[in-house]
Amino acid sequence: MRTRALVTAATLTALAAGSLVVPLAVAGPATAEPSQQREDFNGDGYTDVAIGVPKANGKAGAVVVTYGSASGVSPSRSARITQDTAGVPGTAEAGDQFGENVTSGDVNHDGYADLIAGAPHEKVDGKPDGSLSIIWGGAKGLTGGGIALVSPTSDDRNFGQGASFSDLDGDGTAQLQVVSGRHFWWYSESTPKGDGSDVALPLEDDFLPEDVQLDGVAAGHFSGSSGNDFVLYGKRGDGDGDYLATFRGGAGDIGHSHSVLSDGGTEVRSAAAGDIDKDGWTDLVTGEPAGGQEAGAVTVWWGAPGGLNTGREHVVYDQTSPGVPGTGESGDSFGADVSVRDVTGDGYADIAVGVPAEVVRGSNAGTVVLLKGSADGVGTTGAQTFHQETTGVPGTGEDADRFGASVHFADINNNGKADLFAGAGGEDIGTVADAGAVWVLRGASSGLTTDSITSFNGSDFGFTGNTGLSFGEVFDH
Repeated sequence: MRTRALVTAATLTALAAGSLVVPLAVAGPATAEPSQQREDFNGDGYTDVAIGVPKANGKAGAVVVTYGSASGVSPSRSARITQDTAGVPGTAEAGDQFGENVTSGDVNHDGYADLIAGAPHEKVDGKPDGSLSIIWGGAKGLTGGGIALVSPTSDDRNFGQGASFSDLDGDGTAQLQVVSGRHFWWYSESTPKGDGSDVALPLEDDFLPEDVQLDGVAAGHFSGSSGNDFVLYGKRGDGDGDYLATFRGGAGDIGHSHSVLSDGGTEVRSAAAGDIDKDGWTDLVTGEPAGGQEAGAVTVWWGAPGGLNTGREHVVYDQTSPGVPGTGESGDSFGADVSVRDVTGDGYADIAVGVPAEVVRGSNAGTVVLLKGSADGVGTTGAQTFHQETTGVPGTGEDADRFGASVHFADINNNGKADLFAGAGGEDIGTVADAGAVWVLRGASSGLTTDSITSFNGSDFGFTGNTGLSFGEVFDH
């Protein structure tokens, strides 16, 4: 693709690319009592967003956190975190891929969300590969150091491949869950020590196929159980198809009651949860970018008292479905990433779908599709699509930009309407190839809007040597 300069939005024009290095201690002021928001690291009542940058520093990895505010997000209110940051456990080494996945939750129950970052390829002496770092939140942001967890058993691999934070047993207090290549673990509600003395409880091995390779986890109130249920997804060891199963939470034997949703079908690459039809049950959306006759598809699995897929039949959506914009073509990767949250403030969760190889004006530049929730499920009207050729979106769509390779909803200005973060890991910045960039589109009662849109890239956060950085490929899930 051609090299080009990314045009930043007016709200960022005062920031010269490469001129801003933001230390860990920089954070927005804590002007309110500590918030219980899952994604609020500094307790100011605004949602913060973590961006994983696993290809930074020779793939040692990094995480950028943008702090929310009434005016949105900006590199001037952010933190850049690596395993060489003071107080962060571990040592940044090439290939660790720290930030390969990121999420958040109040792990130590002090009222501030903590950053949870996986490094599934980290080498740990005497342990299988992989670690999970927890960086403590506080009134000054992510400045309080942290701990690292490693696999409890020797037969594991890629510990920290995924993580979630939810109340599995239904007692009102959430706990940490971790996915490795071979196992699913959860911790007690007490604060992990990080010294190896913590006992992580495994999902019984006979609940999972022997050859499954787990990739991720999503949690939600999918059923009538007292706690949150969880969904595990991955692929079979021979690489032939997917594995997707739901496990029941609640008091007692967590995960004992489970149901396989898909085994051997099109591989699930992403998953997100939210109440799309506002019936009180969490729904699950899975992205299958090789589905839909290799053009890509998303599947909506409806929550119900009996659990996912026990009430309304699941529905597959692709670009041949009524109301879904675009034309499905082989290799589009519709569903490469998905996110679910209420954009319009009407109480119905909406779905963002990344389509990173969609053809835009003759090039495979990529796009993002917004599908709106309704009482009937996914609405057939009001869908939107955005790309770099959309009026008001900075930049120019070019081949292999991969706009929409990652998507994430977050209400960054606390107005009750989710805003969309869209990443393009293949975006060139000037002559720097595949540096990557992120755009933030605001939510409104009519849907997503380009009003007050912002965009930024790795150089705005002090990264140098950004060829192949692919900034924006990983968001908090």
